[in-house]
Amino acid sequence: MLIRFGYDISVGCAQPTHFLTRMAVRPERRADFVDAEDIRLTPDVPFETFEDSFGNICLRFTAPAGETRIRCTGLIHDHGEAEPVVPHAGETPIEQLPADVLQYLLPSRYCESDSLAPFAWDRFGHLPQGWARVQAICDFANGQIKFDYQKASATRTAQGAITDGYGVCRDFAHTAVALCRAMSIPARYVNGYLGDIGVPYGGPMDFSAWFEAYLDGQWYAFDARHNTPRIGRINIAVGRDAADVAMLHSFGPHDLHDFLIVCEDAENPATPPAGSTAPSPHAAPPSQA
Repeated sequence: MLIRFGYDISVGCAQPTHFLTRMAVRPERRADFVDAEDIRLTPDVPFETFEDSFGNICLRFTAPAGETRIRCTGLIHDHGEAEPVVPHAGETPIEQLPADVLQYLLPSRYCESDSLAPFAWDRFGHLPQGWARVQAICDFANGQIKFDYQKASATRTAQGAITDGYGVCRDFAHTAVALCRAMSIPARYVNGYLGDIGVPYGGPMDFSAWFEAYLDGQWYAFDARHNTPRIGRINIAVGRDAADVAMLHSFGPHDLHDFLIVCEDAENPATPPAGSTAPSPHAAPPSQA
């Protein structure tokens, strides 16, 4: 299938302000492009692209005073099938993990796996290792946390989400990541596109957050919020947690004016049902996704 993706975001600044964005598709998916990702800024200010230490493609520019618009369009080929479920996938012994994976075992700003370790081992330590244990962690996060855009917080951690009992998709991901790491399962945070493909229309889009667990020598996608295999995930950025993959970071104050995200089956775009009252994507800024 072909998936149309992109965004249209505008910000306002009182004075020239430098921005760093991570909103470009990850390098490993770029070979699937049918129409290359086209990123444009209005006004036409110069920008630079580079890869960060996690391999994410970043863009940096200085926005002038006033409004700056960042737009992207693209078309990508996807196999059109739900992501795999591999119940037999096992945990890789720590001594056999690649060196670049070891960082995903450590606690990070939003994923306090060290302090959550006693809780995690008490709750999940008796379960079979591997896929079943990761899925049990997803089941716990999905049941413990209630999705609520209006209660999004840029500072809530995994422990905070467990205690509060509500959050947005980043909170589901942080909780699962922290609990996996506490069980010595490498886990990394992912931001990306996830449209309503193969599922009922869910309202205006936002960027989405999920996580990947390292089992049997490869990364597998898990989603503690939706807790079911989905079609058409497009990775934008990976990192230890949301602090590493902020979609839009400004070195100074800015106001978010417009925020539109698109990710849909190019031949069968989602149609809002009559009378839909889905929450506005403005309820949370991009970094809250």
